Amino acid sequence: MKIKRLFFLMAFLAVGFEVSAQESVVNKINAYGRFDMWTQREVKESGLIGGNTEYLYEFYGNPSDTLKTGKTPFSAPDAYLWRTNNVLAIVAGIVKTNNTVYPEKRGDGYCARLETHIEEVKVMGMINMDVTCQGAILIGELPEPITTTKDPMSKVLYGVPFTGCPRAVRLDYKADVCHEVIRGTGFSKLKPMGYEDHAELTVILQKRWEDEDGQVHALRVGTAIERIEQDIPEWINGHELVIGYGDITTMPYYKDYMGLKNDPETAYHAINSKGKNVIIQEDGWAPAGTQPTHLMIHAISSCGKAFYGGVGNTLWLDNVEVVM
Repeated sequence: MKIKRLFFLMAFLAVGFEVSAQESVVNKINAYGRFDMWTQREVKESGLIGGNTEYLYEFYGNPSDTLKTGKTPFSAPDAYLWRTNNVLAIVAGIVKTNNTVYPEKRGDGYCARLETHIEEVKVMGMINMDVTCQGAILIGELPEPITTTKDPMSKVLYGVPFTGCPRAVRLDYKADVCHEVIRGTGFSKLKPMGYEDHAELTVILQKRWEDEDGQVHALRVGTAIERIEQDIPEWINGHELVIGYGDITTMPYYKDYMGLKNDPETAYHAINSKGKNVIIQEDGWAPAGTQPTHLMIHAISSCGKAFYGGVGNTLWLDNVEVVM
């Protein structure tokens, strides 16, 4: 009888710890999702490309905070699970920045403004590059410095450990979209593609595991992906991305872009137990009731692959929160 009581107590404590851990993750995501705290990193770019002083924004700290980081890579403070794609790059010894997410006043606080624009890198007689850059925020990591433009999707590590099953992600948003997609890879001239671009909001829950060869696999547990395909000039408050669990391919709201991601140009990446950056292979849809291991949330001003985007596309976000 004593042994049974001991096992019951251990199980009760384990469940309580898990619930507490998930509440902690949700609280951290929701606290910074208000976008009322911002820090700007001050970085001096290389003299070879003009030596300008540029600023990279992250939504933690205080709006007046400025960190003089030079070549120092970004290091997330405790409890900050978010990341912008505002990034420091050092390629062939040249220090360059790219900022596509900005704080913007909204009422008594701030919101986040995500933009798609062209980043120019020009050195007389040596370098002449135009790159299309998309504004994005995400839960996860974007390790710095970026040292190459090769395989851009591998640079971002989406998601945090999470075993809960939220009902939705709620947010406020407005948008200026449908600008023509411009291809700007940096290796050729800018090319208008003749079709329009949209913003995208994504929530994904996965059950991940690693095989004996170090490959990371996943089942898709939960999905909420929405494309913003028209201008939204006024704020829509309290919009909910309701999460569909299990195989959603037969649901009336299902679109092709909500499907499993295994294309190398769009697939998610993770660092395996051997420290290697690998593709997360989504092997299928999880059966109903499957407990996830990871939560991904990200928003982007352009829904296409890297270096393609509607220049001028802008997405404003505020009050992003996980709803359990």
